[in-house]
Amino acid sequence: MEIAAYMAELGEQARAAATLVARSTTAMRNQALLATAEALDAARDELTMANIKDLDKGRENGLDPAMLDRLELTPARIDTMIEGLRQVASLPDPIGEITDMTYRPSGIQVGRMRVPLGVIGIIYESRPNVTVEAASLCLKSGNAAILRGGSESIHSNQAVAACLARGLAEAGLPETAVQVVKTTDRAAVGELITMPQFVDVIVPRGGKGLIERISADARVPVIKHLDGICHVYIDSHADPEKALAVAVNAKTQRYGTCNTMETLLVDEEIAADLLPLLAEAFSAKDVELRGCPATQAILPQVVAATEADWSEEYLAPILAVKVVAGLDAAIAHINRYSSQHTDCIVTENFTRARRFLTEVDSSSVMVNASTRFADGFEYGLGAEIGISTDKIHARGPVGLEGLTSQKYVVFGDGHIRT
Repeated sequence: MEIAAYMAELGEQARAAATLVARSTTAMRNQALLATAEALDAARDELTMANIKDLDKGRENGLDPAMLDRLELTPARIDTMIEGLRQVASLPDPIGEITDMTYRPSGIQVGRMRVPLGVIGIIYESRPNVTVEAASLCLKSGNAAILRGGSESIHSNQAVAACLARGLAEAGLPETAVQVVKTTDRAAVGELITMPQFVDVIVPRGGKGLIERISADARVPVIKHLDGICHVYIDSHADPEKALAVAVNAKTQRYGTCNTMETLLVDEEIAADLLPLLAEAFSAKDVELRGCPATQAILPQVVAATEADWSEEYLAPILAVKVVAGLDAAIAHINRYSSQHTDCIVTENFTRARRFLTEVDSSSVMVNASTRFADGFEYGLGAEIGISTDKIHARGPVGLEGLTSQKYVVFGDGHIRT
């Protein structure tokens, strides 16, 4: 297979399909999603057999148990894929919504209309259920999609692609509206991210290495985040019970997610009283603490933190702890070391909470709530394509609206400019 020619063909087909999807009705797109759900339900055996091929190959290639677990399509995960399609179909359609209509002194009316981005390329690893999630969100928001999953899930992804094609056809939409790349050649990724004539935006979903490579090499805009170095700052005006609950949940509810707390900051005024309670709670969860000198003075058993710890996304039961001299020092530390993903203050002081919300430069900033809430579903978006820590276009969890743009629309009645 000549990769450049193959990817250009996919791009041309996607660009043509995007025009048809953009002018399709909400009912047509919803029908495609619901028909795909029915196709997945009817193809359980085919999906399972394809997935077994991937799992067997993965074991031969020495994939670790965690990767194999993400790769597996269990009956429950197929159920979740089906339910996800139905949920996305039930979400409000953002396309065509006109807002902010105002009359200008000239007599014209000016407003904004929400429109699709066009063609979205999505690059992801291992989990075949991402194929359905990505396709459903792109399609619902009126876009065409080119999906490139990991080589380890090639058979599973192609089985899912067949169901998507059946769903699109049943709704009268082109099967090329969602194309799953058939080659495992890594050169396909290089082509996909350098085709601005066909692709409008790239969304990478995977490890830091993948996202760094795509961000460095892409000639197409990228919606992405690299790290989830999330902080919880416990202010001197915090309620101790709330502080314990939020901090423990933010770290231990799940360790391997990008919205898990990696650094805990504690105001020096309350550190001596609160840190022993926090240490006891984290010890019960087998979390290793790495502390600054002030933390070690209160908790001698804590490992000394290094400069590198303040910039580390552990994704493991390890937590960096620092005692800080008040709100100013906490904000300064966060804005220096944060990855601009999610940061939280625990306080009962409204003025301090407002300062934190205003001055912490992250895509999600929270007051008295676990960082684990930084999620499209929890934010009421229905579903998300990923998290963006960029400042242009989309920021934070990216749902349907994040996969759209706006254009100005003007209504007149023969108006001319004088």
